[in-house]
Amino acid sequence: MATPAKLTSPTELSKPAKRGKRTKRSPIARRQARTAYLFLTPAIIFFGVFFYYPIADILNTSMLTGQRTDEFAGVDNYTSAFEDPQARNAFKVTLQFAAGTTLGAIVLGMGLAVLINQRLRGSLAFKLALLVPYLTSIAVVGLMWRNILDPELGILNRILSDLGLPTQEWLNTHPVATIVAVTLWMTTGHTMILFLAGLQGIPDVYYEAAKVDGANRWQQFRRITVPLLTPTTLFVSVMAVITGLQAFGQAYIITRGGPGEASDLFVFHVYELAFRARDFGYASALSMLLLLVIVAFTLLQLRIGRKREVQY
Repeated sequence: MATPAKLTSPTELSKPAKRGKRTKRSPIARRQARTAYLFLTPAIIFFGVFFYYPIADILNTSMLTGQRTDEFAGVDNYTSAFEDPQARNAFKVTLQFAAGTTLGAIVLGMGLAVLINQRLRGSLAFKLALLVPYLTSIAVVGLMWRNILDPELGILNRILSDLGLPTQEWLNTHPVATIVAVTLWMTTGHTMILFLAGLQGIPDVYYEAAKVDGANRWQQFRRITVPLLTPTTLFVSVMAVITGLQAFGQAYIITRGGPGEASDLFVFHVYELAFRARDFGYASALSMLLLLVIVAFTLLQLRIGRKREVQY
C-alpha cells in the first residue's frame, strides 16, 4: 500500500525558503580571475595615472585662484564662467564648429561611402587619397591651409585672380566656416571608411526584396540604408561632437582665434587663459565645465540613438 503524500501546512508555506550555501569557485575559476586581473592591471594603472589623477588635480585647481593658485576660491571660478562674455562667446563658437563638423561628417561620409560601395573602378585609389589627410597631423594640415588661404600669397586667391574672379579674405570673412571646411577635408576619409564598413554589413537580401516590391534607389536608401546605418551614424556623431568640442589646433594654427574672437574655440580660450594670462584656476574650471558638457552631449546622443535603432 502506497504511503500518502505529506501535506504542507499553510504555516510552512509562509516560511521563506532557505537560501543555499554560497558556491565556492573552483581553483580553475580563481586562477582565471587572477590572470584576468593581472592583465588588467597595466590598463588600470594607465587610466589611474593619466586620466583619473589629472581630472582630480584639475578639479582641485579649479577651486583655487591667484597667479600661483594658492588661494582657495570655492566655486567662484565656476560662477565667473557663466558671467564671462568671452567664455560664453567661445562656447557659442565651439558649438557652431561642432555642429558643422558633425553634420558634414555624416552627410559627406555617408554619401561617399554609398558612392564607393558601388564597386567602381579606381575606388581603392580614391579611398587612399581621402585617407591621406586623416593620417596627417593637424599641425601640418593647419600650416598648409593657412598658406593656401593667405589673402595675398595664397594659391587659392591666385587661381581666382587668374580666372578673373574676385579674391576672398578667407580667414577674415568666414573664419568658422573655413576651419569647418578644413576639418572636414581632413576627417571625411576616416568617416567614409566607417560608413563603408556599415554598408557592407547590410545583407543584400533586403535590397533584393525591395527591388521586387518596386522600390527605386532613393526609397531603398531612405527605407533600408539609413535606418540600418543608425549604429554607425550614432558612433560617428558621438565621436564628431567630442572631437569638435575639444578642437584646438584649427584655431591655434589657422586663425589664431581671430579675427577678434570670431573663431575663438573653447579649448583655445582655455589655453590662452592658462598659458598666457597664467590664470590656471579659472582655466581649470572652464575645463571641468567642458568635460560636463561633453558627457551630457554623449549621454543624450546615446539615448536618442538607441531609441532610433531598428532591426529588420
